[in-house]
Amino acid sequence: MAMVTVANLVSYQKSHEFHVICRRREKGRENQSNYPYKVIEITPPPKSLGVRCFPPNLQCGESVTIEGQTYTISAITHRYQLRKGKYEPSEKRLDVQSTGRYILNLYLESLLEQS
Repeated sequence: MAMVTVANLVSYQKSHEFHVICRRREKGRENQSNYPYKVIEITPPPKSLGVRCFPPNLQCGESVTIEGQTYTISAITHRYQLRKGKYEPSEKRLDVQSTGRYILNLYLESLLEQS
């Protein structure tokens, strides 16, 4: 289970963009860094859970804990933007559901396939 906090949040007023710097809690692993993800709970209505730092090897179906609640990752999206003839990463997004809702959706999908 990945659980890392956002250490610094620096705002730039001119460009209305923000930059998140992630720091590891454990100093033992030098080669693995954490990346900021925009986290959205997709259960209707969609709700933003903010920008959080997680390791880069997250996969769909993994559990993450945010503010004491457990969520399951439904989708991971990496968005790119064309700047000066090159594609550059612009956003990393996690779509999550509460674990109970995720299991219920899996059950309902299996019932739909059986019918």
